Amino acid sequence: MQTRREFLKSSLIGAGGLVIGGLALDSRIYARAKGANDSIKVGIVGFSDRCRSSLIPAFMTFAKELNFEIVAVSDIWSLRRREAEEFFAGKYGMKVKTFRCNEELYDSHLCDAVIISTADFQHPIHLAEALQAGCDVYCEKPFAETMADARMALKVAGETGKVIQIGSQRRSTPNYQAADEYIKSGKFGPITMVEMCWNVNQPGRWRRASLVEKCFEKDTDWKRYLCNRPHEKWDPRKYLEYRLFWPYSSGIPGQWMSHQIDTVHWFSGLEHPRSVAANGGIYCWKDGRRNFDTVTAVFDYGHEGSDDGFQVLYTSRMHNAAGGTKELYFSNGGTLNLDTNQVNSEGGLQAGDARQMGMDANLLESFTLPSVTVDTNANTGSDPSTNLHMKNWMECVRARNVNTNAPARAGYSHSIATIMCNAALRTGEKVTFDEAAQEILAGGRPFEPFADL
Repeated sequence: MQTRREFLKSSLIGAGGLVIGGLALDSRIYARAKGANDSIKVGIVGFSDRCRSSLIPAFMTFAKELNFEIVAVSDIWSLRRREAEEFFAGKYGMKVKTFRCNEELYDSHLCDAVIISTADFQHPIHLAEALQAGCDVYCEKPFAETMADARMALKVAGETGKVIQIGSQRRSTPNYQAADEYIKSGKFGPITMVEMCWNVNQPGRWRRASLVEKCFEKDTDWKRYLCNRPHEKWDPRKYLEYRLFWPYSSGIPGQWMSHQIDTVHWFSGLEHPRSVAANGGIYCWKDGRRNFDTVTAVFDYGHEGSDDGFQVLYTSRMHNAAGGTKELYFSNGGTLNLDTNQVNSEGGLQAGDARQMGMDANLLESFTLPSVTVDTNANTGSDPSTNLHMKNWMECVRARNVNTNAPARAGYSHSIATIMCNAALRTGEKVTFDEAAQEILAGGRPFEPFADL
């Protein structure tokens, strides 16, 4: 059987990112037919804070009803393995088996499915491993942070035909689903502009100072952690505070923008931007981070070669929370506000202005979307959207339905947008997308994600 290191070497390293070739047999080796009354056994890949405080509680909400159980945890840090054992025993009265790495987990043949909550850059690699081991997967977003990784993971997803849910939980919430239905009905009119922001003022956001002091190289596996990233010497901050450091995370684009830009693709039916221009910097939190604490990006969306389309303005800052989070969709007839869940005629074409141009007023009728909102302010924590998203995945696994609310293709699309934004931020160039090559171009040249390291 091919080891994980062999998998990485054959699949991910090299010019352009080679796709997986000879692993298709693994799913036939590991797959087990499940009857309607059989328990679905699930493993946790990465016992993170997000996993223990949100994903696992969401899972446990429906585990008895749908006959699922968590049986194993894989984590390369010994502290996390001990914490996992204590957590499941203390909170749920359960005993789970812990593994030092994913090879050991999959070699055990214990799991039918896994929940992946590891570092951002590891998601596509761990997703592909799980799929090739015959497991259905719930994988946190972002789907990928480089196009080579994204293409690889999407290819494996298509080849294995497993049930995949990417953690874009807005897709499972009633207010967003109602907004999608309303826009697609044509009643809103063509989207002409989208404004999005995500602002916080949290010095400790993505910082883990007390935990960093407890993390030592001897207790984990730094080489395994790095996966296919360029080698760097051991650094517990990059291990635990990875969201602050490229190339382990793009920070704001991969963490926050991936949620919000996903709705643009969902509502519009467009799979990626035509172009992106962006700027940003580390203006406040000068704590050694590589990723910006302030970002402004402008996206152009529309069909290639067409004069249709609209603009998306995205802003985010980590040093002043004014404005909070917002998602505003505009048409010529009014506004759809996914912060207040209101649709109204604000800003729409008034009758007097319309008459001067020989037109009719087209003001939207006001109404309220379902009042389920997404928790966007806390570092971690369960919210209704996560519960609904997890339930959708579990029901699809049980029914063998690959059409989850957030399949791999949706994750691939949000990754194109966030990687384009990251490329624009890191190069200062206008960024476009080569549809034929499925590659990102910065200033007309292929973007090299690790060139500035």
